[in-house]
Formats: sequence, structure tokens, C-alpha cells
Amino acid sequence: MILGNVDIVTDISKEDFQNNYFKKHKPLLIRNFASRWEAFDKWNFDFIREKAGEQDVPLYDNKPADASKSSDAPVTHMKMKDYIDTIRNKPSDLRIFFYIITDRLPELLKNFTYPDLGMKFFKRLPTLFFGGGEAHVLMHYDVDLGDFLHIHFEGKKRILLFDQKQSVYLYKVPLSVHTIYEVDYENPDYEKFPALKYAQGYEIFMEHGDALFIPGGFWHFNRYLEPGFSMSLRALPNKPAVFANMLYHVFVMRYTDKFMRKLFKAKWVNYKQKWAYEKSSEALAKHEG
Repeated sequence: MILGNVDIVTDISKEDFQNNYFKKHKPLLIRNFASRWEAFDKWNFDFIREKAGEQDVPLYDNKPADASKSSDAPVTHMKMKDYIDTIRNKPSDLRIFFYIITDRLPELLKNFTYPDLGMKFFKRLPTLFFGGGEAHVLMHYDVDLGDFLHIHFEGKKRILLFDQKQSVYLYKVPLSVHTIYEVDYENPDYEKFPALKYAQGYEIFMEHGDALFIPGGFWHFNRYLEPGFSMSLRALPNKPAVFANMLYHVFVMRYTDKFMRKLFKAKWVNYKQKWAYEKSSEALAKHEG
């Protein structure tokens, strides 16, 4: 993989952000972004443990979803306080996926201010994501194709970003928003997956309070280097072509894949993995030819 750096700023005007990043579909890291919030000191594990400790939360790990089950089925459940204690006290790959603040912890909505960056945020869905120090999220892009601001808290986090032009080099699985399960983006095997050598992207390291602008449709791989959590603020597509593509992703592609997975289970999953490898092999041959 060919990994570069994103631009890094400590502050930015709405005009600068719109003209140089949002409209250009270009990622940006804003250091210490959340520190300007009046209630910044409440964005930590202790506050969430106190306010939501008794909540039952579904947990996921690093393993790909079981082909015989729904792709979004959790591996276990815990109370929030027990989960936070677990990831704080020992190495863990357990993570919480898509914790909707407005439903689960609306009090937290008082503790931040939507940024004035010219993005029309979908205020129904500010979401949290948690992970232990060994947790990662498989390479994927978001099915709604929305632009979003990703704000990180507590421990350090590593993120890889790639635009859609890199899909064939990342071994994209057809009718899905993820890549082949076996690809290890921390220790890439270029003999087994040679097309990865040509994937051009960005490597970002985030710390407490940092915000990362991720343009819609960008591939991202998230690795928690230490226990931490992040909040995503989403802006749905506003261009007609992108909005139509979003509708296809959400209502056609996703449900087609769910139906085929339910019908054929592991056979369908394995078929798609093979299909992805063949498509990337063709792209590699064309690139090197």
C-alpha cells in the first residue's frame, strides 16, 4: 500500500473547509477539535459509565460475521459498565457498533456543539463507536455514502482511508461495502494479495479530541491502539447522483445480499470472496501489463 498523510490543522474557517476539503472530497484532520466545547471534560469513559452503566449493549469482535447468521448479529452482550471495565483492564477486541446517542444517552447531546463547517448534519443519528485496545473494524465504506466528521476520545486510534478509485486494489467484495475478510491491513501479505501494493491512501493517527473529516464513500479501516470511543456526525448526500446511488446501496444492494446470504449462507460468502479476488487479479494484470 502507498500511504500518505492528510492535511492537519488546529482550526479552520467554514469557507476554507468548504472550498479546500468538502467540495474537493478531501480528508482533513483537525487536532484538538473537541477541546473548544464547554463540556469537553465529560467526553470520557467515566461519564458514560456513570450515565449509561446499567444499559445492555451488543458487542462485536474482530472476527468476520458468521455466514450462518445475520451479518450484523453481535457475539455477546454486557452491561455498559462491565464492558468499559473490561476494555480498560485487559486487552480486548470487543467493540460497540453504532450506539445512537439520541436513543441511548440523549443527555450527551447537551455536551457538544455541531460545528459550523457548512455541513448539513443529520441530527437524528449522532453515533458512538467503542473499542478495546485490540479491536479493529474491517475495511469498509458506509452504505449511506454520507460525509461525516469522526471525533475521537480517550486512547489513540489508527485509521486508513482510500477513495473509491482504489476499490479494485483493495479486493472489494461484490454486492457489499467491505473487502475480502482475510486481508490484513496492518501486516499486508503482498504475495497473497499483490494488488494491495498499488492501493493509494492515507494513514491517520487520532488522539483525544481530534476530529477527522471523512468524505462520503471513502474506504476506512479503524484500529484502536488503546481503549477508546468515537462519535460520528453524518451529513447525508445532497447531490442527485450520489443520493440515487445511496438509495441503490441501502435498498437494493444491501437487501439482495441479505437475501442471498440467508438462502445460500457460506456458499454465497465464499463465492463473493472468490469473485472479489478474481476482479482484483484482473485489475492487477491490467495495471502491470
